[in-house]
Amino acid sequence: LMPKLDYLPDGNANFIFGRISVPAGYSMEETVRIAERMEKAARPLWEGETTEDGPPAIERFFFVAYSGGAFAGASSRDPARVKDLRMVLMSPIFAEPGARAFVRQSSLFGRSVGGSRSISIDIVGPDANVILPVAVQLNEVLSDRFPAREGNQIRTLPGLNSGAPQIRITPDLTALARSGVTVREFSMAVDVFNDGANVFQVPIFGELIDLVISGKDAENLTTNALKDIPIVTKLGNVLRVGQLAKIEVINAPEQIRRLGGRQAISIRLRPTEALSLEDVINVIDTEILPPIGDTIDRGVTIKLEGAASALATTWAAMQGNVLTAIMIIFLLLVILLRNFILPLIILLAIPVAAAGGIGGLAILNLSVRQPLDMLTMLGFVILTGVVVNNAILMIEQTTLHVREEGLSANDAIIEATRNRIRPIFMSTLTSLFGLVPLVIFPGAGSELYRGIGVVVFGGLGLSTFATLIIVPPLMGITLNNRLGRPARGITNLTEVI
Repeated sequence: LMPKLDYLPDGNANFIFGRISVPAGYSMEETVRIAERMEKAARPLWEGETTEDGPPAIERFFFVAYSGGAFAGASSRDPARVKDLRMVLMSPIFAEPGARAFVRQSSLFGRSVGGSRSISIDIVGPDANVILPVAVQLNEVLSDRFPAREGNQIRTLPGLNSGAPQIRITPDLTALARSGVTVREFSMAVDVFNDGANVFQVPIFGELIDLVISGKDAENLTTNALKDIPIVTKLGNVLRVGQLAKIEVINAPEQIRRLGGRQAISIRLRPTEALSLEDVINVIDTEILPPIGDTIDRGVTIKLEGAASALATTWAAMQGNVLTAIMIIFLLLVILLRNFILPLIILLAIPVAAAGGIGGLAILNLSVRQPLDMLTMLGFVILTGVVVNNAILMIEQTTLHVREEGLSANDAIIEATRNRIRPIFMSTLTSLFGLVPLVIFPGAGSELYRGIGVVVFGGLGLSTFATLIIVPPLMGITLNNRLGRPARGITNLTEVI
């Protein structure tokens, strides 16, 4: 019945954010045209042209285009349906060859585009030529295993395309030396005729104005005209750039990403809400990475980061927190009861409560998806300190009857159970009914606290009944074994223990 692990829920923020990536070399005008397709698809929703079965009306919308991509955002007039706007923004981008869209609901716990459910797969190597084939292969496998049509989203940083066209001028050092031109002089001349060179700052009315020298055709310079840029030597000779350098058009990456000083390509996967992070990470670790790892070159490493590493770290920390809480409770009970056996009996309520919490989650998942995220895990930490109270009451009442009234162990246990069962049920029922709204009432933000509520509800309910069944007989066995047989007239608590 153990539910699958997840990191953190996204929350209920009324905001959809999307990032658009376009193929390398696209002009700003083309990028704006692609973003305007998204705007055109969203326009009817803010102008009131909506249907009951269609997406909700849009309250606000914006997009910003820049060199290499664009981003857009929208909010819904009905905050509960804001997720339905995701496909409205994504669909127009699918029709653009080479363009990709990464759209999600804004998360309360993550600022990145993937929010708190973004898994980052980092391919790190000595240079781009080595890691690029691995990234392309991994991206294809991930796209097949987690298709976009099911709501999964994949993007790469930087992109996997060959890069943007770039003109590279490589000086011929031998030709420059023969002509008496230094590399600095050569580069300054190219700058002047290309886009201008800042040579001085002139003070005018208290402000420094840049003095820029540029060729008369600098703004309209074509690629073919580069080789004809004149270079004046110290002897007064006029040469051309094409005589002193090699000019070639290459594909250069728009961005170079480094991790630990080495070049890297990161693939960001945001799985659909129907998949838990634990399942996705298991698929990546067992089905996707091993076959690829057998084919990669030495020096190339692949590691999971983002929500994947955060989930592993937080899960280990949560387990440590629960164990620490149990140890503190045990030591405190040992000091108060001056005994090592009775605290162990009290602590038996904790695993029973954990089973009740897991059972409650399993029942809830029959109707509503509720993974075991890190907020839900807090419910188990809360249970650790709450469920021991009933057992403490029964043991304290038993020892009181033995010490004050001189009852035997068995009689004291029966009397303590009879005296304490009513307040135990009264306090438990009030707690359970107080948790009911957290569990059954839907609404904004319910995914944040519903898990905690059902864990505490199931754990407290099961541990209450289990305490009445487990604690009295175990306490009787412990006390009677110490005494040999039940006896009356014992007034010293130390003798009983």
